[in-house]
Amino acid sequence: MRQEAFSIDLGEGLTLRGNIHTEEAAGSAQPLLLFCHGFKGFKDWGSFPYVADELAKRGIATIRFNFSCNGVGESLTEFDELEKFGRNTYARELADLHALVERIVSGELSLPACVDKTKLYVLGHSKGGGDAILFGANNPHVTGIVTWNGIGDVNLFDAALRKQIEENGVGYIANARTGQNMPITRVVIDDVDQNRDEYDILAKVATMEKPLCIISGEKDFVRLVEAAKRIHQAAKNSELHWIEGGDHTFNARHPFAGTSAPLEEAIKQTAAFVLAPRT
Repeated sequence: MRQEAFSIDLGEGLTLRGNIHTEEAAGSAQPLLLFCHGFKGFKDWGSFPYVADELAKRGIATIRFNFSCNGVGESLTEFDELEKFGRNTYARELADLHALVERIVSGELSLPACVDKTKLYVLGHSKGGGDAILFGANNPHVTGIVTWNGIGDVNLFDAALRKQIEENGVGYIANARTGQNMPITRVVIDDVDQNRDEYDILAKVATMEKPLCIISGEKDFVRLVEAAKRIHQAAKNSELHWIEGGDHTFNARHPFAGTSAPLEEAIKQTAAFVLAPRT
């Protein structure tokens, strides 16, 4: 197993940090999977390094990375850049994905010889599932998309938070795990409201020819269970897999204390989709 860390300077004080997982013994011409974390997630959360290793063992080179404004800096595991978190927009995350793929395609980001860059997949968990669809739907380099308990609507912000932002310029969302109040500024709300058509996930999948694999825990939040159903119904080319007993993180926790049956099933279904023969 080979794992290599990298960082990409995006300018304006922004850095995209990631890790490349490969297993050269798994063969040549391996597809490449980009793993997008969710709203209060990060590349080193809980099971994510384990997931990347397991996919690599199955012959899928995997890159897990932090969006540049996800709030986690050089510590890799702590929200030590809350100011950036407060201005993290979908536009910013999509720009990060564009920057990453551009460097992969150009060869600026060096990958082992066993990786086939023409077989590029994007996987997103929760909010990251929305990013995966919004980015992958129209990107010519993306072969297919996977969502893990993905969102069906980009508006994650309720009326109370919006009122806070309207009155004070900033609102706060509690992080139960860390005890931190996570800021959300007006630029985040404006990005959602001003780009409703461009960020319409259901409309994207309805016209998307690329294959979409929807993996959803049966015990996930009701709104996300319903989102999986709506996305599958709207999609032109999708498959939906329910994970029995699976919650929002497929029963994995942070810090990682070991795998679970739902997580193993999600990994299995992901690998089957990515490794399926395609013309």
